[in-house]
Amino acid sequence: MNSNELTKGLLKTVAILFGIVLACFLIYKISTVLVYVIISVVFTLIANPIVLFLKNKLKFKNTLAVITTLFLFLALITGFFLMFVPLIIDQGENLSLLNINSLEKNYEDVINNLTVYLAHYNIDVLKVIESTNITSSLNFKLIPEFFNSLINTLGNVGMGVASVFFISFFLLKDRASFFVAFKSILPKNQKNQVLTSIDKITHLLSRYFIGLLLQLLIIFILNGLVFIIFGVSNAFTIALLCAILNIIPYVGPLIGMFAAAILILISGISGDFINDAVPTTIYVLIGMFIVQLIDNNINQPIIFSKSTKSHPLEIFLVILISGVLFGIVGMIVAIPSYTVLKVIGKSFFPESLIIKALTKNI
Repeated sequence: MNSNELTKGLLKTVAILFGIVLACFLIYKISTVLVYVIISVVFTLIANPIVLFLKNKLKFKNTLAVITTLFLFLALITGFFLMFVPLIIDQGENLSLLNINSLEKNYEDVINNLTVYLAHYNIDVLKVIESTNITSSLNFKLIPEFFNSLINTLGNVGMGVASVFFISFFLLKDRASFFVAFKSILPKNQKNQVLTSIDKITHLLSRYFIGLLLQLLIIFILNGLVFIIFGVSNAFTIALLCAILNIIPYVGPLIGMFAAAILILISGISGDFINDAVPTTIYVLIGMFIVQLIDNNINQPIIFSKSTKSHPLEIFLVILISGVLFGIVGMIVAIPSYTVLKVIGKSFFPESLIIKALTKNI
């Protein structure tokens, strides 16, 4: 290798590295737009079956079917907004004016009353709290600051929703033309594999996301009924919070149960804490645990296993590994990502024994 070839190789390497760095920088700068596009793609997968139903069953024109579908989703989002956001804003305003010393005193009252209650069962709560150093790490001033930042964030939600709906409109309306343009740039020797993969991925992910929405709706209704039965204030708001947290596999339901318990205990300080707040909290947690059993044994096997055509143990291991490697975000995107990889593997590596074993039901 002479000096000219070595120089060209070095320059080529530097140019490639510069291109990679520039691409990463651009991706970072337009990350918000990319998030809107990703959300729009997911939304399109969920909305497309409705568009097809309106076109095929009700004989709607393509544009009218898309507009009707988007209007239905907008009405649903607006309904939730009108029901829950004013309550959240009110609570945020109250917390922004909250007397921090009073909140800390209420926290101490909760601990003291809970200690007296559990002392009858020979459980020393104070020793446990002191050993874990929880009290010293609590900063109640973060609560009103968090809610103030949450309220400020709501101002950007409208822009995000409008952007997602705008992008989704054209993804749904011009899906056929986009698909034709995409096919024209595919290499001929791999066109069939790519198109087959996209078709299977779209079908499986549409089923998955629709099933996930159904799962969250069922959890929301069941938890709401539990809270109403035991007289919990803001029952459906807390139920909605628990349902949203359930998006995080395995960990989310535990966080939801913990949050519900804290809210009930704090709201019961002014009343009979021992005979009212603590028993109510215990009953609610039992009810939520039963709801979670129903979800784990009925909802999830139907939604995750059948929609993605994967074994429940396979799904559990994928979520667990993704959580270890990438944290909560990894757990949330584990199943859709794994489904995409399985379809790609079957299309491009059909002779692999491992791929055959994992994709025999696809």
